[in-house]
Amino acid sequence: MATAYAPHFIRSENVAADVTTSSSPSPVTMVQDELKKIAAYKAVEFVESGMVVGLGTGSTAKHAVDRIGELIQQGILTDIIGIPTSIKTQEQALSVNIPLSDLETHPVIDLAIDGADEVDPDLNLVKGRGGSLLREKMIEFASKRFVVIVDESKLVDHIGGSGLAMPVEVVPFCWKFTAQRLELLFEEADCVAKLRICPKTGDPFVTDNSNYTIDLYFKKSIGDLKAAGDAILRLPGVVEHGMFVDMATTVIIAGDGGVTVKNKS
Repeated sequence: MATAYAPHFIRSENVAADVTTSSSPSPVTMVQDELKKIAAYKAVEFVESGMVVGLGTGSTAKHAVDRIGELIQQGILTDIIGIPTSIKTQEQALSVNIPLSDLETHPVIDLAIDGADEVDPDLNLVKGRGGSLLREKMIEFASKRFVVIVDESKLVDHIGGSGLAMPVEVVPFCWKFTAQRLELLFEEADCVAKLRICPKTGDPFVTDNSNYTIDLYFKKSIGDLKAAGDAILRLPGVVEHGMFVDMATTVIIAGDGGVTVKNKS
């Protein structure tokens, strides 16, 4: 497929191996949004006509949705069906004429493309700082291939390593109690739990599923991610958490030097 927006170079690797496929010219300093666009356009190269595609949410995934719409309009992609991960993405996809459906009609998705807030060395993710983690996880879990697009600022040594939020979607009922239980669960990681507030109104942020979000901040590693995730889900009041463990099959990382493609080994 021809691509009008080409990165400087592309390096492809498995998590356990690093294989350079082309050399790099001198790095060029780019603003973060340009890097996001490069990663998104590379991800769309995996989309083929006739596919059911999970459409992610967020500033990076937005570029991928726009690109898919552009290729449909040009006739390069045909018979595409999109499954949006949020109301915002649904509106965007309709605006660029991507035909849409849902998981009930298409329970198996060929490919999902989405961004991430953190990516660790094993391609585990933190997602949901945009507020759509539940629908994202449902759709990306149903996907044969999950391609993640990030700029290099999202790479961390361990989940929570950025010092930014690891979101947990909770029911509004007694949310303070749930937040306290979450803090106690990760007491050894010096966890702080905060209710996400909508900056425009000062009210609690409400997800597409009419729930609240508790943002967890860790000062230390939380250790075994699967065990941590299971412990979170066992707490009454929790709907879902933002750790996407062993879900990404490919991560595309854009940096000043070009694009690196990491595949789960």
